[in-house]
Amino acid sequence: MELSEIRKHIDEVDDQLLQLFLQRMDLADQVAAYKNEHHLPILNRERERAVLAKVTEQAGERERYAYHLFSTLFELARSRQAELISAPTRVAAQVKASLEAGSAVFPQTGLIACQGVEGANSQAACDRLLPRGNIVYVKTFEAVAAAVESGLCKFGVLPIENSSNGSVRAVYELLQDHRLSVVRSTRLCIRHELLALPGVKMSDITEIYSHEQAIGQCGKFLAGLNGVRVIPCDNTAVAAKMVAESGNRHAAAISSHPCAELYGLTCLNDAIQDSDNNYTRFFCISKDPVIYAGANRISLILACNNRPGALYEILSKLAALNINMTKLESCPVSGRNFEFIFFLELEASAARTSTSWAATPRSEPWPRRSSACWAANWATAGRFPSTPPWAARIIASSNWSRRTCPLFCSRRIWADSMSPFPTSGMLCPTVTSSIPRRRPLAA
Repeated sequence: MELSEIRKHIDEVDDQLLQLFLQRMDLADQVAAYKNEHHLPILNRERERAVLAKVTEQAGERERYAYHLFSTLFELARSRQAELISAPTRVAAQVKASLEAGSAVFPQTGLIACQGVEGANSQAACDRLLPRGNIVYVKTFEAVAAAVESGLCKFGVLPIENSSNGSVRAVYELLQDHRLSVVRSTRLCIRHELLALPGVKMSDITEIYSHEQAIGQCGKFLAGLNGVRVIPCDNTAVAAKMVAESGNRHAAAISSHPCAELYGLTCLNDAIQDSDNNYTRFFCISKDPVIYAGANRISLILACNNRPGALYEILSKLAALNINMTKLESCPVSGRNFEFIFFLELEASAARTSTSWAATPRSEPWPRRSSACWAANWATAGRFPSTPPWAARIIASSNWSRRTCPLFCSRRIWADSMSPFPTSGMLCPTVTSSIPRRRPLAA
């Protein structure tokens, strides 16, 4: 048989498949109506398992392909059902109330916690987020989280990732242990300089101080130095202040141009970073989730079972709904051995979602289980599924895309969570908004 003839037969089969698929989705709509009327859960694992067993048995040597085909059909059908089902819940009411509150504009004033001292990049991020805010300086990232969680400060600023040196793992780990929400984000162009006391020459330097992230961003320069110790410290601005106050003419700091002016230091080298395209993203955290006007991004934290295809099942929903994913990163679960969660960022809008996404009733009771959660740790023992296919938590959302995004519409739903989206496990809504980039702090 010629290739053209084979393709003709394929086209005929594809036409039949399409018509059958549309019929199946129409039937899924009818199932959704019945489940909504009788208050039944979307997920029927027993039914799905029986169908998958039958098709794999009938598929013979192609059983693996048949299994994935029908699994995808189930995912699409559940997503469609979740779009259609509406059942009022406390979650939906909270999200609706937040959106109807007038889409509050992000404030320009307030107390904001910042790690480091005056001149730090975190301080520049604070100024960008809250131009008229009052900054409270603390020593560590942990102290920033504690200040916000305790109510001492309304907001806090934490660096989350750098374009050259990757994610700030300490912050990812920190957010697992605190009841916090991400309400905004911003991005700074970072310019590192080697600073020392006036009159000091490069040949005099025997030790260099800076933050671990800055050290990593200047790795090539530091690797070319001989006989020089590199000593990590809390912050780039702290490093500059230490060098200025120590009077040590053999010490230098990797810091910024504003810190040179602030602490009376001179620049020995202004071209020490590995890349000129060097940006750091900062999260603005708060104790309570608020959806501010202009939000344009949704971020999720997901936990999957360790089995083949678990992550694919999640990502396939995004592809089916035409949602663009801009970030995917695995993070170790705090306090667990070789267990990981996944951090995702999506181009989507919470303001344009349907409150029915969070309305699906949960499909089964929630046995006691200690949960390793991220960002706004609202889940407690006894409210988390014993063996969830995956668990999700929204940590940021925004108005970037104009699409409607009924995310992760299948699986078990935690109706008592703080999520505007129907996902299995647990979720909590938070919001970020894009902020126009400013000029670099240093030329």
